[in-house]
Amino acid sequence: MAVAIRNIRIIDGLGQVIERGTVLVRGDRIAAVGAARDVAVRRGTPVVDGRGLTALPGLIDCHVHLCLGGEADVVRTVRDESPALTLLKAARFAGLTLAAGVTTVRDLGARDHQIFALKQAQADGLIPGPRILAAGLALCMTGGHARFIGREADGPEEILRAVREQVAAGADVIKFIASGGVLTPGTSPDLAQLTQEELAAGMDEARRAGRRVAAHAHGAEGMKNAVRAGAHSIEHATLLDDEAGELMRAHGVFMVPTLSALATTAACGSGCGVPESAVTKARSMKVRHEASFKQALRSGIPIAMGTDAGTPFNYHGENAQELTRMVALGMSPMDAIRSATASAAELLGLTQLVGTLEPGKLADLLLVEGNPLKRIELLRDRGRLAGVMQAGRFVSGPLADSQKAAGKRQ
Repeated sequence: MAVAIRNIRIIDGLGQVIERGTVLVRGDRIAAVGAARDVAVRRGTPVVDGRGLTALPGLIDCHVHLCLGGEADVVRTVRDESPALTLLKAARFAGLTLAAGVTTVRDLGARDHQIFALKQAQADGLIPGPRILAAGLALCMTGGHARFIGREADGPEEILRAVREQVAAGADVIKFIASGGVLTPGTSPDLAQLTQEELAAGMDEARRAGRRVAAHAHGAEGMKNAVRAGAHSIEHATLLDDEAGELMRAHGVFMVPTLSALATTAACGSGCGVPESAVTKARSMKVRHEASFKQALRSGIPIAMGTDAGTPFNYHGENAQELTRMVALGMSPMDAIRSATASAAELLGLTQLVGTLEPGKLADLLLVEGNPLKRIELLRDRGRLAGVMQAGRFVSGPLADSQKAAGKRQ
């Protein structure tokens, strides 16, 4: 099956814009993309008039937790609800994420290995959702941050064993906890967790298995330990210092800032239900977090979009709020879009499949009314999303409804 989208503004994910272009999709792939005069469309090919719309690659969120639902106290929720209920909720969150134009996510910590069943269900077409790259359980020290969605381990040998467990279960990426965090009681975000020796042993094993490595780190020492051990990305990078920033830049380590996570928790009012310790930590770090993002932007550290969706009041389906926050802190709208498309695909190792609108790539597209280069917040407005295409098929929005109706008439 083929479809041509004509008269549309195209943002290709690489920084280029075509004001009146055509995207030709054949099967699950992009067959051609370019100015209208340069794309030949065979007679009889269904045509979508994209006048007034902008096409961009399907967004990629590099940091979500589908097992969390944005509840005020996510630690208690995970503790109290059954694994079966968590999985059912995660399937719903996946659908909300896809409907928001996010066609690929990296899940960086689940309560158990059922995340791999969810990934398989999405890949088999049993549920709507973004394609999922999953870490399984986050690896942390005994008593460490994220233990409610983690595998506790101590010493290089035990860390190595924990990595192998995640790989055997189906992990695409391995997540390490290199500092304390906000949501786990009794942990301090600025203090390192897991030693550099433990991180190095685990990351070496992950690379031997062909897996990429993400490291949670708020504090600078945790960041340095993780970068020196071989991390591909630092999640949060909240309290960046000059040395940590230079190490990240020199080694090409991505910052996944997750600005939304701290912002939504810090904005919690009295009696909102978020544990007071988490609110206090979030509020104390928010300004430093924003300063760290600006520092990374100035110094050329690569940045990939990630929301930490699922943390308190940071809801699945509202992922594009992260782009609005990044632009508010000085990133250009084009670079913000690149952080959620080409740059995110590079971090995830998916550049041959997604992240840009180029012939041969999977046809993951987001069609939005208006020009997000002028108003990035358009990407947050569900009423402006004319269509979400995943692997050549409209899966959400008015264009999906039109496609279904046409199929029934046939």
